[in-house]
This record gives sequence, C-alpha cells and structure tokens, in this order.
Amino acid sequence: MAVNRRYFKYDPEKALQVILWIASRVRSANFHRISKIAYFADRKHLQEYGRQICGDNYVAMRHGPVPSGIYDMMKAVRGDGPSPLVDKAKEAFDVVGKYTVVPKREVDPDFFSESDIECLEWAMKMYGRKSFDELTKASHDAAWKNTDENDLMDLTTIIKTLPNAKELLEHLEGIER
Repeated sequence: MAVNRRYFKYDPEKALQVILWIASRVRSANFHRISKIAYFADRKHLQEYGRQICGDNYVAMRHGPVPSGIYDMMKAVRGDGPSPLVDKAKEAFDVVGKYTVVPKREVDPDFFSESDIECLEWAMKMYGRKSFDELTKASHDAAWKNTDENDLMDLTTIIKTLPNAKELLEHLEGIER
C-alpha cells in the first residue's frame, strides 16, 4: 500500500488541474518546477488544513521530492509510460522538448477549494521564481533527507517537518479510526 493512501486518496482529475494551474502561472513550467511547487503547496495545505491537495505520493528523487502521480501524468503526455487519464491529460497540455509543460486549455476552478487556491498561490509566491538549484535546495528538507533516493516518502515523515506535527498526526489518526 502506498504510504499516504492510509489517510488520503489520490485524485488524478485534481492532479491534472494542479498541473494546469501551476503551468499556466509560472515561467519555465517544467517538470521540476511543477513538482516542487506542488510539494510546497501540499506541505502548506497539510499544515494549515490537515489534508493534501490531490492526495499524491512523493518520491525522494535526486533533485528533491516529486509527486508520483503528477510526474507519471507529465511523462505519459510526453509518451513515456502509462498514467490514469492520459488521454484527457493530452487534451489539456503538451510536453515540449523533454520537460516543458504547455497548457492547451484553462484550469477548471471547480476542482479547487478556497484553501487549495490559497496554498497554491502561496507556493507560487514563495517558490515560483526560484532557480532549479534554489528549488532543489529548498526541497531537500528533513523528510527528503530521511528517505532513500527513489523511495516513497512516508507522509508522516513529511508531517513531522511541520511546526504543528503533533496536532496534525493526532488529527489524522482520529480520521483513520
């Protein structure tokens, strides 16, 4: 069982909208930048609201945490492997070159709550203009460091890096019962 499925279910439709949301608002919308903004937005949303935005799992890759479902969707549009909703994703965005995501249509705002947008906007403001190296360094947090390269990052490990970790873990344990 994937590590965050204990608390959250991955929503590929919403993941597609997250890709579109970020790619339509940032310069150099590449796999790395989209992955890092999604990670920071998810961390913020966990901290503030006790849930992830689209329920994705994160993998500790060399250049920082990567949302597995979002990454697979972007790779599938590029032609590298399977992903749920690949046909819908191909209608929504292109991958130019190897890593640049170019939206073909607008984001559907009905997929997002006010808190989702708040945290995505926060992540864009904080990290949207950072360089590849700055994003990599910022995402090499304790959760990433405590996970072997290319392994799934346990959601509790990510939560333990947040200032309200104790309360958040208690909240999530209450949901699980």
